[in-house]
Amino acid sequence: MTDANSSGDRRCGFVALIGAPNSGKSTLINALVGAKIAIVTHKAQTTRGPVLGIAIEGTSQIILVDTPGIFQPKRRLDRAMSGAAWTRAADADLVVLVIDAERAHTGRGLDAWLDPVFETLPTIKRPIIAVLNKIDLVARPELLVLADKLGKRHDFARTFMISALNGDGVADLKSYLAETVPEGPWLYPEDQLTDAPIRQAAAEITREKLFLRLHDELPYSLTVETADWKELKDGSVRIEQTIYVMRESQRKILLGASGATIKEISIAARKEIGEMIDAPVHLFLFVKVRERWGEDPERYREMGLDYPKE
Repeated sequence: MTDANSSGDRRCGFVALIGAPNSGKSTLINALVGAKIAIVTHKAQTTRGPVLGIAIEGTSQIILVDTPGIFQPKRRLDRAMSGAAWTRAADADLVVLVIDAERAHTGRGLDAWLDPVFETLPTIKRPIIAVLNKIDLVARPELLVLADKLGKRHDFARTFMISALNGDGVADLKSYLAETVPEGPWLYPEDQLTDAPIRQAAAEITREKLFLRLHDELPYSLTVETADWKELKDGSVRIEQTIYVMRESQRKILLGASGATIKEISIAARKEIGEMIDAPVHLFLFVKVRERWGEDPERYREMGLDYPKE
């Protein structure tokens, strides 16, 4: 491994990805890093706390911060997630606003659902790059119209058109970020892809499987914590995780008939965690009711969020 700080032409900086829920920020971070760092589902508000991915391009280290989707908050957790997104944006060297081009074209344009974003953008005293994502789903003429509308809503440093899912335009965006982050020594070893502790990453994998498997509302009422992690003599790892829900009825849904639902989730999570750590995994999931976990400051700290007092 080479010394990341051995050359004087190194660049390194933080790039915060912000946007409305389900705009593709997590998929884009994974594409830029070249590995799965952030969990991805078809449901909005999957990302809760900030997820950090580390991408290398030439002599630049790009530290990407995936933030929760910005929306009009209703619950305490919503306020914490929205607040985290703006805090990370204010602290970053560059900000990337990711916009779902398909939704902007077929839905309500750039208004309404993006208003909470555009209202606060002027307060961010950092260069802001606009990224129209999911361009594979929108015709080129409509994309040009959207880009023109974007320019009228805010004075962006640059506008890119990409598909994070299939990779179109991602290389150009990555090159631009590499050239634009400030000069300075790298902050992480060149083979490190994220700063997330392995226990937290394992909990996020299980939460992803819960999102993919469960009814629309239930995933937003639960959280996952890795309670125990033991490396066994045979090279395998024994992991215990606790899934907290708010009501007994939710616990029953999660368990399923004769434990079928939780078993299915456990099998999917165990496989991916095993691939992540490159070792056999024995995963044990426990479901507990904690009615007011959404008001417990400790749960917020576990997710990397500040606890809103009001």
